[in-house]
This record gives sequence, C-alpha cells and structure tokens, in this order.
Amino acid sequence: MGDGMAATGRGRITIRDVAGRAGVSAATVSRVLSGKYPVPPATRTRVLRAARALDYVANPHARALVGGGRKMVAVVVRQVTNPFYAQVAEGVEAEATAHGLLCLVGSTGGDPQREMEFVQLMREEGASVVILAGGVVEDDAYRERVAHYAHALDAAGSRLVLCGRPSPDPGLPALVVVFDNEAGARAITSHLISTGHRRIVFLGGLPGNTALDARVTGYRAALAAHGLPAESAQIVDCGLGRAAGHRAMTELLKETREFTAVFAGDDMVAAGALRAISDAGLRVPDDISLVGYNDIPLAQDFNPPLTTVHTPAEQLGRAAVRLALRDPEETAETRHVLGTHIVVRDSVSPPPSARAQ
Repeated sequence: MGDGMAATGRGRITIRDVAGRAGVSAATVSRVLSGKYPVPPATRTRVLRAARALDYVANPHARALVGGGRKMVAVVVRQVTNPFYAQVAEGVEAEATAHGLLCLVGSTGGDPQREMEFVQLMREEGASVVILAGGVVEDDAYRERVAHYAHALDAAGSRLVLCGRPSPDPGLPALVVVFDNEAGARAITSHLISTGHRRIVFLGGLPGNTALDARVTGYRAALAAHGLPAESAQIVDCGLGRAAGHRAMTELLKETREFTAVFAGDDMVAAGALRAISDAGLRVPDDISLVGYNDIPLAQDFNPPLTTVHTPAEQLGRAAVRLALRDPEETAETRHVLGTHIVVRDSVSPPPSARAQ
C-alpha cells in the first residue's frame, strides 16, 4: 500500500518519537516541521527522514491550538465534469461553508494511486473530514485500500466518509452515506412495464461496480415482480458516459430491433443513446422509449425531456459533512440511506404495437 498509509495499530506516533529517532529535541522537530524558523540543513534532513520513517502526522488538534491547523473538508471524486459528482461536491462545499470549513475537491480519474496520494495529503494536512464519492469496483484491492484509509485517518483525528459506496467492513471507523440504487431501478423499470413494455434493455452495466450492480438487481427484480421470465432481461455492459452510451446503442440497433424500451445506467449514457437512436432515423419515444438515472440538471433539456430516477446528489454531499462533524458518541448508526424517486417527463410512451391496437 506504500509507506504513506502505514498500519496504525501501534498507536499514534508523537513528536517525541520523531525527536528520539533523529537525535534532536522535540522543540527542534517542531521548528523543522513548522518551517518558520532557521534550522541547519543537516538537522532538517535528519528530522524529515525520521518523520517519514515513522509515518508521523502532526496532531491536527494540537496544530489548531497554536494556529497552524487547517479546518478542511476534502471530497474525492472520479471526475469533476460528471454532473452527478459535481452536485455531490456542491453539497459538500455548501455544508462545509455553513460550518466555517474550507472545502477541497480532488479528482482521480479512477486511478487508485491518485486517490491514495490525495487521501494521504489530506491526512498530513489535518483535514477534519475526507469524503470518497461514487460507486466503485469492490475487489480485494479496494477493500484493503479503504481499510488503510479508515484506520490511518482515524489515528490522525480525521473522519472518513464513503459517499455513494458501501463500506467493505462494517467494523471500519468510517461513515457510509448512500442512496437506494436498487429501489430506484426497480421503480423506473416498473414504470416502463406499466406503460406496456415487455422487452426492456439495460444499457450501461459494469460488472463489479457497486452502484450499477445494484441498478441491474433492481431492474431484474422489477421484471420478476411483473411475471416476466428471467431470460427477458437483456443487459449491455458498456460502462458509463455519453460516448459509451452512443457506441453501445449504435451497435445494439445494428443487431436487433426487438426491444421497445431502454433503461440507461445513468443520464449521460441516456444522452449518448438518444443521439444514436436519432442517428438511426428513429424517434424517442415514438419508436423506442428511454429512461435514465440520476436526474442531472440537463435531463429536463433533452429532446424529449428525459424520464429518470432522481438521486439526492447534493443532499448526499451535505449529509456526508453533517454526519461526520457530529460527536461520534452521538452517531451510533454508521450507515445512512437516502431515498430516490422517479421524475416522469416525455421520453416514455406505450410501445408502437400497443398504440396500434
């Protein structure tokens, strides 16, 4: 996992431990780490090497007492240009500001190493709260990484919040704030079925991704609840993003026209699918009904406006900060679930065969 996120089971390393290893006084260590006083270069090098070797992180509470602490909340997202992540970050920023805290946003592009470096930096800077936002592939590497984050941040006096993703271990010192992905998917699939659709494609699967797997589960559950056979489910694993939706929808239309509705994994996939349907000379909803997920601000400006699942993105960000700043003794429940609801617009109509009858 790298030296920066070393195990913390031995207890918190103090400035005296660093002084002992470097062979200097605690006051000298303090001068070196503060950077405010002249120190001989050789001494400075010894102190910094000792601090790195011991994985020392200054106590944020002690730094705050002498005016050196930074009252910060950090939110780490995959992509700042994604409307869902942007709304989560806006919620974090608004709630942080309400509590007099500075908000920092980091973007990883899905790179675990960048995520780790950002979390370590926030740990060293004494951030009060570190929020990791968005669905992930929950593999062994992820579970190990989050366990290190949680314990290291806890030892440094910070709190970790997993926002829109589950905790790999309920025993970790971390809060979880999520919305009910499965229920939202079940509801919007049921909406399509109640409109008369029986051949519905789920476009945007990404096996292993916690958010999308839950949406696929909700999609399958709705089909079963309405008496449709399991083999009626058709899942296209194309991942997320407008380009992925356009590419996958284009290929699907070349293979078959048997389906009458598409459930896009999120609204950006729906945007790409909408363009591909139009490029094929078809219309939504006259020829194919289309629904999305997340209810990004632009969804109502699609042509036609998109029926979708509204997820409480901004509320997620706000709740992550609000819950993390509570006294831990007042927060017995570490997992908090927010609800979703359908927003009905103009991208769904009965299938052509039903209208003809």
